[in-house]
Amino acid sequence: MYGGGNTFEAMKATALVDEDPIKLAEFEARIERGEKIEPSDWMPQLYRKQLIRMIEQHAHSEIIGALPEGTWITRAPGFKRKLALMAKVQDEVGHAQLLYGAAETLGKSREDMIQDLINGKSKYSNIFNYPAFTWADSCFISWLVDAGAIVNQVANSKGSYGPYCRALERICAEESFHLKYGHHCVIHLATGTKKQREMMQAAVNRWWAPMMHFFGPSDKISVHSEILMKWKVKMASNDECRQQFLDMYVPKIWELGLTIPDDKLMKNEATGQWEYTEPDWDEFKRVINGDGPCNKERLAVRRKAEERGRWVREALLAPKAKYVTPLA
Repeated sequence: MYGGGNTFEAMKATALVDEDPIKLAEFEARIERGEKIEPSDWMPQLYRKQLIRMIEQHAHSEIIGALPEGTWITRAPGFKRKLALMAKVQDEVGHAQLLYGAAETLGKSREDMIQDLINGKSKYSNIFNYPAFTWADSCFISWLVDAGAIVNQVANSKGSYGPYCRALERICAEESFHLKYGHHCVIHLATGTKKQREMMQAAVNRWWAPMMHFFGPSDKISVHSEILMKWKVKMASNDECRQQFLDMYVPKIWELGLTIPDDKLMKNEATGQWEYTEPDWDEFKRVINGDGPCNKERLAVRRKAEERGRWVREALLAPKAKYVTPLA
């Protein structure tokens, strides 16, 4: 996850030593021309490996990300909020299925991906390892976490691997509705009673540090970004995405009368860049390696779901399983 120096060239030299140099040159030329790579096309194993890692992590993040919001479905204020949140959570699980399907085109089965998730081998977004204590926490996730996801996904939907790009286009269309829903929920609290405003502010205070981690490690210490950007799997660096998010949403947060818990946060008018307190990358590393507030809880839920659904999968795959015509 972390490194320094010319990590891409070192990794590339090692991983591509056995690749056909002519095919590799043609592959990179196609990417430079902006062509899409399809599952049946030749690709270097390093490209395939990095795609699988990135897409399955994204899929895991969608399905785990539904959990903190899912706990608020029965407690959401009012029937309409419950219905809207239920639909949103259902969408997020659907996004995971789209992404697992895209990753499967690269040769890794969905079953293997799920097993790697519940065994702790595969990672998912750090931010979903924090608890949603209040309704305002759920609102923060629906608005600002989804906003951060859209920043990443809109950029990557223009990338080089066809199945992933097509999945992202469908996902972004739904995420735009999620964003509007979350924004509406936050506005309601931020402009409501004193108690509601305090609850929303407390949520911002709790979630701001994880939100700054959301885009991944600083470009100075990230290993994978350079590789992914070289082959246009990822179309913007972690720091570029973080800057775009701050540019788009800090003014909106301030407009609602909410404050951000970072005394150093300001826009440098000379450079056009936001300055902020450097995120705690040690905490990021600790949480992504399984030692966050909710890591064990999140994986336990997925493990239980996998165990409870095993009999259905076994029944469908049994040699004697057959379709029975329903009674008229």
